[in-house]
Amino acid sequence: MRLTETADVWWKNAVVYCLDIETFFDTDGDGRGDIRGLSQRIDHLAELGVTCLWLMPFYPTPDRDDGYDITDFYGVDSRLGTHGDLVELITLAQDRGMRVIADLVVNHTSDQHPWFQSARASRESPYRDWYVWRDEPPEDADKGIVFPDQEDSLWQYDEQAGQYYLHQFYKHQPDLDIANPEVREEITRILGFWLQLGLSGFRVDAVPFLLETKGSLDAADLPDPHDYLRDLRAFLNRRNGQAVLLGEVNLPYKDTRTFFGDEDGDELTMCFDFIGMQKLYLSLARSEPAELVKALRERPDPPEEAQWGTFVRNHDELTLDKLTEDEKKEVFAAFGPEEDMQLYGRGLRRRLPPMLGNDQARLRMVYSMLFTLPGTPVLFYGEEIGMGENLAADGRNAVRSPMQWTRDPNGGFSTADPDQLAGLVVEGELSPEHVNVADQRRDPDSLLNWIKLLIQRYRECPELSWGKYTILEHESPTVYAQLSEYEGGAVVALHNFSDEPAEVTLALAGTGVGVRVADLLTGKTSEVDNDGTLRHPVGPYGCCWLRVLRPDDRYII
Repeated sequence: MRLTETADVWWKNAVVYCLDIETFFDTDGDGRGDIRGLSQRIDHLAELGVTCLWLMPFYPTPDRDDGYDITDFYGVDSRLGTHGDLVELITLAQDRGMRVIADLVVNHTSDQHPWFQSARASRESPYRDWYVWRDEPPEDADKGIVFPDQEDSLWQYDEQAGQYYLHQFYKHQPDLDIANPEVREEITRILGFWLQLGLSGFRVDAVPFLLETKGSLDAADLPDPHDYLRDLRAFLNRRNGQAVLLGEVNLPYKDTRTFFGDEDGDELTMCFDFIGMQKLYLSLARSEPAELVKALRERPDPPEEAQWGTFVRNHDELTLDKLTEDEKKEVFAAFGPEEDMQLYGRGLRRRLPPMLGNDQARLRMVYSMLFTLPGTPVLFYGEEIGMGENLAADGRNAVRSPMQWTRDPNGGFSTADPDQLAGLVVEGELSPEHVNVADQRRDPDSLLNWIKLLIQRYRECPELSWGKYTILEHESPTVYAQLSEYEGGAVVALHNFSDEPAEVTLALAGTGVGVRVADLLTGKTSEVDNDGTLRHPVGPYGCCWLRVLRPDDRYII
């Protein structure tokens, strides 16, 4: 038996669901979601088919960056709950076959963290060298700023310290010095602590920034930052051989590939496919999949014990930074033509349904793509019901609205007054009155039930997660056709990017007399010609998952 057929690599065919506890469900009426609220709603995720729950930061924080400014890496923010609540949540999830991972945000701390407060107070502080200090900022201090509307330098002068400190993000988030062995050891202890409490791994925030050492005067002590990533992975494997590191690495494919490690995959377990996501939106804007096809053909294969993470939306702005300026303008024109829909000139602060005019056929096609593309699918909370955004919220918070459970006030998220909520509720045609879990559970034709079907079929198709994929050539420029094969099984996925019907003619090698294809989404079957030719229609924004059935096959459809 190959290793990829065992539960040791559960992430190969996982369904990952990302959420922010404070916007999911509020049990105490303070307007902020809490861990007990998530526990009460865990069965929604289990019914959906989620197998891995990714928690955004729940650590103590001044909350100036949605929890990514942390004051205690070992704590739980008291506004969300306790360590006991978190352990109970992990237990409930595990009882339902669901693993839990959490954000690992150790590139920086909050400036309110006790480490930094000590570091700035004295040059003799044991934590002084945990951060990166300079008497004068370097000449390129304004290069590579992540938030150009908020910051004008990567270095901030601190009156108390009498020096400048490095902050690759906001000035209230001073960078830790990864070149310092004590910092590296502390990060290892943080991982060990949360693994002991039951986490199954971490989504590693801003990995290239985490490994960046050029700002440190001690960088020579760490000649290859990837050695440290290998050390983290080795530690993880020793503590829990099934735990994962899911990395946020938004770099060109060639550079991202290095973060998987060598052919054995000894660094990150998974990396998000940012380029594939951006090319997907460009293809949607053009109503043909050519750019996505080009990206997938250029995408390097990960090591056998690694995987790409695929996604349609995440919790940040929908970045388009790897597109050319002209391509970016195309996507902006199609999906975010107004200035307040854009962020930093490089991305969109919108969710998919309003970008597509809430066209249900097109939405369903895109999510069908997500579950058939090679990689592990990652959902952002609310995608399963087609939630929208609220552009009245600041920056990235536009897509971080409270979860919409019912058509009641505040979407059933909280009984607090609207001005006390952790986020702004979506308004208009995608408000809770029109889009919510309760209504969609009872509607067999809802987006929620469509996503449930996709997840069920995805989990039933090892070809999609463990198999080899081939992009098939055919005559229709608007249809993406992919063949996935694994241990004698084969699934063909067809997706029409156009609002016009299409037909494709495919050459399926190795087929013969009596071969059929069965659409796993509808149950309909079609014959394959004896020479292996399949002619198949695809409706406007249509999608088909076609299992190839030979006369002696025993698959249940």
